[in-house]
Amino acid sequence: MISFLAWLALAVSALLCLPVLVLLVQVLAASFGRARQLGFKPTEAADQRPHIAVVMPAHNEALGIREAIASVLPQLRQGDRLVVVADNCSDDTAQVALAAGAEVIERFDTELRGKGYALDFGVRSLGSAPTPPDVVIIIDADCTVEPGALQALSAACADKGRPIQALYLMHSPPGAGLKTRIAELAWVVKNHVRPLGSALLGWPCQLMGTGMAFPWWLIRNAPLASGHIVEDMQLGLDLAAAGHPPLFMPSAVVSSQFPSQAEGTASQRTRWEHGHLSVIAAHAPRLLWQAARKGQGALLAMVLDLCVPPLASLVLALLGWCVLSGVLAALTGVFAPAVLAWSGLVALGLAVLVAWVRFAPQVVSGRELLSVPAYVFGKLPIYLKFLLKKGQVEWVRTKRDAAAKGPHSK
Repeated sequence: MISFLAWLALAVSALLCLPVLVLLVQVLAASFGRARQLGFKPTEAADQRPHIAVVMPAHNEALGIREAIASVLPQLRQGDRLVVVADNCSDDTAQVALAAGAEVIERFDTELRGKGYALDFGVRSLGSAPTPPDVVIIIDADCTVEPGALQALSAACADKGRPIQALYLMHSPPGAGLKTRIAELAWVVKNHVRPLGSALLGWPCQLMGTGMAFPWWLIRNAPLASGHIVEDMQLGLDLAAAGHPPLFMPSAVVSSQFPSQAEGTASQRTRWEHGHLSVIAAHAPRLLWQAARKGQGALLAMVLDLCVPPLASLVLALLGWCVLSGVLAALTGVFAPAVLAWSGLVALGLAVLVAWVRFAPQVVSGRELLSVPAYVFGKLPIYLKFLLKKGQVEWVRTKRDAAAKGPHSK
């Protein structure tokens, strides 16, 4: 009996340490890997420019959509389109977007709600045009697009014939508290450091919901219509399983801002993290089996990346198992599971520390970094809610600030 428990405990320790290993490899590759253009040549990106259509899903985005449109329009050329999908809006999003210079189509469906349905509606509208675009780029209505990003994304997408993901950053609003800035640090690790490390290793990346470019022939038949909160992650996995894994392009930058209201921030984090955990539980085993059975290395890399859960949840899981495996060691004298679990926790801390030093020392100070444990334990109710109740994985709009550009509304 003791032997069986020891092997079971060792297996649990190894399972928890696997995402830590993936994270550590990504961080080290991003931090110390050889700087290169990741297969994209700037001269080619500047010279080649397919016709593009930018699809911008928007749900009650009247307060901030002008800025998003203003960042897109100067990057369009003759024959390009910017289509705003005003989805189930109860404000004047459609009128504001039209006045700002975008094409606008409206969608009303109180049953099928969510960004995925809005994207599907927008892409189908492009297909009804006499000449469809060469490349479709998805930009959220609360995001600004850095100059040159659309040109680089579209050229790379046309050249590679694969989805291309821009670097998508979230910034803390002016005067933001420590919790928000620690959340920004976690975002940098997730959306910048990890995909950069994957790209330098030759791996694909997850889709991030905005700053995504697709060849028309691929996106027109993609399964977009969904109310799931992380429909972007699901779409990327579906495309990878079909042989079209996304590529990361850090030179193209799209950015947004965390909500300044605490209630909006909490609901936003709950949606993202519940959505991620639900995708891991629902799809990771099946996709791992498919990748192994068919020898799909790119899909395997994406699924391993997918299996790195939100950092706070990984820390809490490791801490809890460190305690349990320590109790087991005290009772049975079998120390291997506890040693492996504690090694994983140390490696996780090292990965976060290296990522902070190399990519985000300006986000939080070294002294403020000591507050991360309190931040992690503060998120315990989010994960307990996921475990004990049905997780929040359907689309729910984040509450907007009354006088500022709103937060990301997946």
